[in-house]
Amino acid sequence: MSMFKTYENSIHPRTRFNIQSRLMESIVTAKSIEWTNASPDHIVWRYPDNRIDWGSQLIVMENQAAIFYRDGKALDTFLAGRHKLTTSSMPGLVGWLQKKVKGDVFEATCIFISRSQFQGKYGGRGQTSDLAPLMFHGNFWFRVKEHKIFVNEVVSNHNAFSTKKVNDFLRSFMNERIIDEFAHYDLQAVFTQLDETSLKVKTKVRMNFERIGLELVDVKFSGLDTTEKYRERLFWLKTGGVSGQAVMGSETIKSSAESLGKSPGAGFGAGMGFMGAAAGMMQGGQGQGGQGQGGAGGTPAGAKFCAQCGTALSGAKFCPNCGSKVG
Repeated sequence: MSMFKTYENSIHPRTRFNIQSRLMESIVTAKSIEWTNASPDHIVWRYPDNRIDWGSQLIVMENQAAIFYRDGKALDTFLAGRHKLTTSSMPGLVGWLQKKVKGDVFEATCIFISRSQFQGKYGGRGQTSDLAPLMFHGNFWFRVKEHKIFVNEVVSNHNAFSTKKVNDFLRSFMNERIIDEFAHYDLQAVFTQLDETSLKVKTKVRMNFERIGLELVDVKFSGLDTTEKYRERLFWLKTGGVSGQAVMGSETIKSSAESLGKSPGAGFGAGMGFMGAAAGMMQGGQGQGGQGQGGAGGTPAGAKFCAQCGTALSGAKFCPNCGSKVG
């Protein structure tokens, strides 16, 4: 002990003061990098300074991950804890720089990611395989599963360095995936087999989320609808009173008759005459299979709706729309 006391006493007071000052200065100036103001709705946050001192303290909370990103690539990931940034603790960055680390400062972007579960909203308009318009909206729940993939595929590739930009991207990404999947099903399948169809859509969307480093926890369709015209078509398809071919044929006849009636030189009632003739042709094509249902027309007596086009009859002997016989 006497040797140490002798050595300590032999140090000049000014020298001792300078050593203590430098130690205190290094402690005070050591940077602490942490995400202190994160709210439950925040998904991502970028540390504002990309010039970072070696030896800085990185503090990562329990539900966070910190990723160092440089030159378009996520390099080193740190989970919960207190980490000292050294060449040994950042092998990804050192390897990327090919071990050419010089000076007391390195340049990289530190991105904090929340590992919590989040809720997102989606909504858009697409079309089915039979070109029927389809409007949809709902909610989805997700969390970041693969931090590096998420940073590379979403944050970096789409410049989404803020929570708002991430939410905007995910809403668009979700809408595009749902539109793509619903386009494989016709209108009748979407609405008459909704549970089965929506489950298949969810499965496909979930696979796409995994590709960008996210886990799609759940998807809920709050609304699914089509236009009034296609709702009427869907009604007749679901009730079974008319075949899909007959509905399509009736709509084609209506459209053609309207065009004919508006054409130059068309006489009065030309469109109605065309509808009557076309309806007769449709009945003739279905007559072989419909003789037992009230004659060639296929609409039994007392029916409330025309079996050819679905128009309300109100006791009429002929359909006021397509002209087919009732009874």
